[in-house]
Amino acid sequence: MNRKPLLTLITGALLGASGMTSAATVTIATINNPDMIELQKLSKQFESANPDITLKWVVLEESVLRQRVTTDIATNSGQFDLMTIGAYEAPIWAKRGWLSPLDMPTSYDVDDVIKTVRDGLSYSGKLYAVPFYAESSMTYYRKDLFEAKGLKMPAQPSWSDLEGFAAKLHDPAKGQYGICLRGRAGWGENMALLGTMVNTHGGRWFDESWKPTIDTPEWKAAVTQYVNILGKYGPPGASGNGFNENLVLFASGKCGMWIDATVAAGMLYNGTESKVADKVAFAPAPQANTPKGAHWLWMWSLAIPKSSKSQDAAKKFAAWATSKEYIQLVAKDKGWASVPPGTRKSTYASADYQKAAPFANFVLQSIETANPTDATAKKVPYIGVQFATIPEFQSIGTVVGQAMAGALTGKSTIDAALKTSQSQAERAMKQGGYLK
Repeated sequence: MNRKPLLTLITGALLGASGMTSAATVTIATINNPDMIELQKLSKQFESANPDITLKWVVLEESVLRQRVTTDIATNSGQFDLMTIGAYEAPIWAKRGWLSPLDMPTSYDVDDVIKTVRDGLSYSGKLYAVPFYAESSMTYYRKDLFEAKGLKMPAQPSWSDLEGFAAKLHDPAKGQYGICLRGRAGWGENMALLGTMVNTHGGRWFDESWKPTIDTPEWKAAVTQYVNILGKYGPPGASGNGFNENLVLFASGKCGMWIDATVAAGMLYNGTESKVADKVAFAPAPQANTPKGAHWLWMWSLAIPKSSKSQDAAKKFAAWATSKEYIQLVAKDKGWASVPPGTRKSTYASADYQKAAPFANFVLQSIETANPTDATAKKVPYIGVQFATIPEFQSIGTVVGQAMAGALTGKSTIDAALKTSQSQAERAMKQGGYLK
């Protein structure tokens, strides 16, 4: 009898029984926001049900996350098996062949994912990322402070309305600031908000010939209003505040108004996380000269780089983390108002969610009506509301964000910031071959 095959068979059986043959480590790069921290906490249940899969978390601040995952995937280093990316990266990276397509099992119910969200994460008809949560933008305000000052929020506020309200609500001696807005530099930080302000003032990033249009009257009007509002009526150190910082400020009662992501609604209406849960009200994102592009569309999603050595395990976890079942888990752990929003029609059809989240239908409508293919008053050659879906945009948006932060802090004038931004954007577009 040949002993070698028998020994191999026995060894293989023992290894299979212990799970060693299929053991996999999934290294996940993600953002340090409350929803993702909750995912990290609940993922212990996934590991218990899948003892052959170990999850390794790398939790990063938003701008750092974008830098790290972009470097990793562009260099094919394989550091991460699962990346938290957005609607900007998904189609660009898919086109370059950097991501694995996600053919999800029937039980996942892809058709339950809201169409605008699904489309934003697809390329050539294939899904390349699955949404953990999706968001648009909206206005949050303190109804008690409005009542005390005799103010009434319009059904559709304008930026001028909010500027007037901020002036009346601003009372820094009491630690109360008229408005909180993103001030931290970055294409997905201050420029996410400023991008929508530019849109609704009638501006755009590029004209139909791909020439940057940052030194235009529309941009100047938007940036001037932004600097005036936040500089006069915002909290100290506003240039260092992103989503998380403003969330804490508003939830602790420091902000009269806040324009930011719809995902914050679940946290602000949660009495265990927000001191103003019974005092917060909401309205649409403000408009200026046109309604187009006044509210953004974004998805934080999970994608698998082609360089991952744990493809199957990563896909299994991505499916679990973005499933209907996971939403039920969060509802059980934190309450229905805190479930990841914006991704599934079934969430919004839930009577439990409707009851716990007075903002549910409003948020769904905001997400469904944000139109990345028609977000500007004038025609443009790009897709995107608060960004342009071209590889060059990331560096352009970052540079412009830094210039706008400089204008906010007074390190430069608005005119100088716009002029510098225009020049650097033109240089980048020439290097990219868009301009001669």
